[in-house]
Amino acid sequence: MVALDTNIAIAILRGQAQLLTDHNLQLSNCALPITVAGELLFGARNSGRVEKNLLWYRDFIQTLPSLILDGIAAEHYAEIRLALKQKGSPIPENDMWIAAICRANDVPLLTLDKHFGYVPGLALMAP
Repeated sequence: MVALDTNIAIAILRGQAQLLTDHNLQLSNCALPITVAGELLFGARNSGRVEKNLLWYRDFIQTLPSLILDGIAAEHYAEIRLALKQKGSPIPENDMWIAAICRANDVPLLTLDKHFGYVPGLALMAP
């Protein structure tokens, strides 16, 4: 199982499935951190084609298992946020939640964002 970051999910939605095949992955091997689902839905609502994009994104979200936010992920979030603060390497708030959910579920994250490399203990897959 591999978690998809928002930028990877958007790329796949735009037809760039080679991001998965480059790693010998199929969509059936992927999951979405719930924060990514929220970011996708925000993007749809913030677009010029709200209804069309909402249907499209909801369909995509429903095809993948969700990695949820729970107490264990909250503990990981607190550890990650403190470690990044102490290192002076902040990353966006939602990305800390994505990292926490992935760490809590022991699932690597497929992302285009290099700043996830600052997160201790987060397994990454880069395209």
